[in-house]
Amino acid sequence: MLIETRPYKKLHFGISLGLTVFYSSAVVVIPLLGLFFHSLGIGVSGILEVFADERIRSALFLSFSVGFISAIINLFVGFLFAWVLVRYNFPFKKLLDTLIDLPFTLPTAVAGIALTTIYSQNGIIGSYFEPWGIKIAYTPIGIVIALVFIGFPFVVRTVQPVIEELPKELEESARCLGATPFQTFYKVLLPELWPSLLAGTGMAFARSIGEYGSVVFISGNIPGKTEILPLLIVTKLEQYEYQKATSIALVMLLTSFVFMFLINLLQERASKKLS
Repeated sequence: MLIETRPYKKLHFGISLGLTVFYSSAVVVIPLLGLFFHSLGIGVSGILEVFADERIRSALFLSFSVGFISAIINLFVGFLFAWVLVRYNFPFKKLLDTLIDLPFTLPTAVAGIALTTIYSQNGIIGSYFEPWGIKIAYTPIGIVIALVFIGFPFVVRTVQPVIEELPKELEESARCLGATPFQTFYKVLLPELWPSLLAGTGMAFARSIGEYGSVVFISGNIPGKTEILPLLIVTKLEQYEYQKATSIALVMLLTSFVFMFLINLLQERASKKLS
């Protein structure tokens, strides 16, 4: 009976593999190859000349620096939210759990306008910092806040199922053996949570460096100070400088890929240690 089903299994595998390759090629590979070859139209030297522009280098540094900072913040904030939702019962818990998904469904432009209104000098929160000479909107601080807002659900939804599956007997056993709460977390829980934390943080970082809608309003778009790379790409497209726009996008893509590859490598090593 097993021998008779093998041809069908091979057929199902071939069809599934073919559909997977076709879909990934149509959606991912072909557009990326088009971007790559279009960028090479100005040559490698032309691409390097694009990034000799101080404005572009400032935008590149700003996008990746605020993306990294917001990802680290989301690592801790997202873990805290996931831990509270799983381990504690409190009023309106379901409401809070639903609100976490709000950045997924809320249009990014709406989020950007709302954050700008709140954190501007005349906003509900920004007005409290204005007398101290602290500006939030139209500064890198405002960009970080926007990126934390749109990125922390990735960490929460990645870590939350792992915390739910952790048996509480592990913590109880560690405490019975004399471990402190910190030792229990660091030695027992963190090794189990680390792969999911890396995955969620990596997704939050990837979303942050490519975010446009929620950042374009609160950043102020000051060249050399608060101008992000996605906005600069749109600016080049509006000026019909297509090859410069694709060159910026290509370098942004390659840099993001390197970061994501390193994060996935760390996640794989952490997973192997658990197995």
